[in-house]
Amino acid sequence: MLTDLQTGQHVHLDADGQLHVHDHGHTHSHGYEHSHSHSHDHGTTIRLEHDVLSKNDRLAEQNRGWLDGRGIRAVNLMSSPGAGKTTLLERTIRELGAELGIRVIEGDQETMRDGERIRAAGSTVIQINTGAGCHLDAGMIGSALRQLDPPPGSTVMIENVGNLVCPALFDLGEQAKVVVASVTEGDDKPAKYPHMFRAVDVIVLNKMDLLPHVDFKVAAFEQTVLTLNPRARIFHISATQGTGLDAWYQWLRADGGKKKL
Repeated sequence: MLTDLQTGQHVHLDADGQLHVHDHGHTHSHGYEHSHSHSHDHGTTIRLEHDVLSKNDRLAEQNRGWLDGRGIRAVNLMSSPGAGKTTLLERTIRELGAELGIRVIEGDQETMRDGERIRAAGSTVIQINTGAGCHLDAGMIGSALRQLDPPPGSTVMIENVGNLVCPALFDLGEQAKVVVASVTEGDDKPAKYPHMFRAVDVIVLNKMDLLPHVDFKVAAFEQTVLTLNPRARIFHISATQGTGLDAWYQWLRADGGKKKL
């Protein structure tokens, strides 16, 4: 379910990815959820997963063309729950939102709490609730983009569902992928979730103000990251304290926010 937090409209996605707008009442549909086959036929399971990803990739290319045609850059922001990506996004909107014309697509399994936080920070936002779904997909994003209708030259920040597994598998049509990690999670996350750290362009290491109070080895974390993904940029920040954000903002500002990253 998508919710336009400016109008209060609920936007239901049917099985074909079509939008149905409701001005009142509630829908209990949670939109697309990818299938997990319980068959013992591994060939069937692999084929189903391939079909799901192939369909998603086709829709992602449509999203990419839609965005490119309007000069809009989209950034897919991912993390585990509690890493601080909503806090980072709030601060980024307050300090850079007007300059880059930031609009937000907010993904969570339930509630509109993060979407309300983003709106309070000053951004137009569409909330997607996935129910049991552990990630956003290209069909959801395509529908949300049409509802959000970002102006040409703007920047769309997509805050994915908190999860270090599924979101890495699904192309949304974005121009850049970012993962927010935090020192409170432990320095072993790149080794435990290698696909995520291989897939991204930027790693934002958050909560650096808490580093003296936790057992986190920055050098070990970075060595694992760069072994997995030598091209990755790593920024050390504290979203609550505001430290280290200049490098993050400089990256977002690349060519006035319009350059394909």
